[in-house]
Amino acid sequence: MTVGERIKELRTQKKLTQTELAKQVGLSYIQIGRYETNKSSPSADVLHRLAATLDTTTDFLMKGTEDEAVAAQLTDKELLKQFKQVELLNPEDKNLIKTFIDAFLTKRQLQQLAQ
Repeated sequence: MTVGERIKELRTQKKLTQTELAKQVGLSYIQIGRYETNKSSPSADVLHRLAATLDTTTDFLMKGTEDEAVAAQLTDKELLKQFKQVELLNPEDKNLIKTFIDAFLTKRQLQQLAQ
C-alpha cells in the first residue's frame, strides 16, 4: 500500500472529505487528491500534520508497519499502551487477560439484550 492509499484509507475511516482534511492540515483539497493518487508526496512537515489529524504516526503513513496499522485504528492511546504491555506477559497471564476481556464483553452483550 502506498502513502497516498494509507492517507485515503485513514481519511475515509474518519469519515472526512478531502476538503475537510485539507482544512484541518492547512492545504487545498486538490493537494490532498494529489497525495491520495500518488501524483505528489507530502513534505515532512505536511506528513506530520496529516499524521496528527488522522490519529496515526508518520511511520505508518510512510511504511505502513503492522504495529502502526493497529495503532492507526486504535484511537485510545492508553489502551494501545496497555495492549503492548500485555504482549510482554507470559502465555498464562495473557490467557487470563483474554478471559477477563471476554467475560466483560459477554456481560455487556447480555445487558444489551436484556434492555
